[in-house]
Amino acid sequence: MGFGEIVLWELMGTAALTLLGCGVVANTVLRKSLGFQGGWLLVNMGWGMAVFIGASIAAPTGAHLNPAVTVGLLSAGKLPWGDVPAYLIGELVGAFLGAVLCWLTYKLQFDDHDEPEGTLGIFATGPTVRNLPWNVLTEVIGTFVLVLWVLTSPAAKAGEGGVPAFGNGALGYAAVMFVVIGIGNSLGGPTGYAINPARDLGPRLAYAVLPIKGKGSADWGYSWVPVVGPLVGAVLAGLLFQVLPQAA
Repeated sequence: MGFGEIVLWELMGTAALTLLGCGVVANTVLRKSLGFQGGWLLVNMGWGMAVFIGASIAAPTGAHLNPAVTVGLLSAGKLPWGDVPAYLIGELVGAFLGAVLCWLTYKLQFDDHDEPEGTLGIFATGPTVRNLPWNVLTEVIGTFVLVLWVLTSPAAKAGEGGVPAFGNGALGYAAVMFVVIGIGNSLGGPTGYAINPARDLGPRLAYAVLPIKGKGSADWGYSWVPVVGPLVGAVLAGLLFQVLPQAA
């Protein structure tokens, strides 16, 4: 598959991911939204379904949607270096565009929200207890679980490009949805489980430039944590996979 095709499919899939993922958070945070105070479980379910929909759209490229998955596959020897830039460009641009579409969807609710300074959490993650080394470790662990599952899942071996070879191939990505929901429910409490550098950085950039009246800081001092942590976790998972019996 060519460079432009990888960029296009990953862009569309990641845009859907962040549109729906940021959208479920907006639905629970913005006071004039019908989902206001829907709770953590609704957010986790929404993000899980966002992964399923985004991955189904990006199935032709194997649906990375996440630089950590791309780097994990590279570290495991399952992706050529030459394809990496196309994946990363599509993921980051798509994540930015999806966040912008989320804002457009909820524009009236943003305008009528009485705590606009606290809306960064709709777009980007943050820690409940700020301690950057520990926050990084939390992201390393969560992403390690995700990427190791991606590498060892039977679905990853079940067809060309990682698309399961049964019926509607997109249904195979439902398994990823459950993994993301499980990580969110079990490991997401400390940092909001970015486990995806593009999912955090793209929407954080969008938040910084969008004309949200009264908005707070984009918290650039924390922004490196959900980038570095997931990438480290992904590399560790990829290296472990290479020494597992399945890699032979």
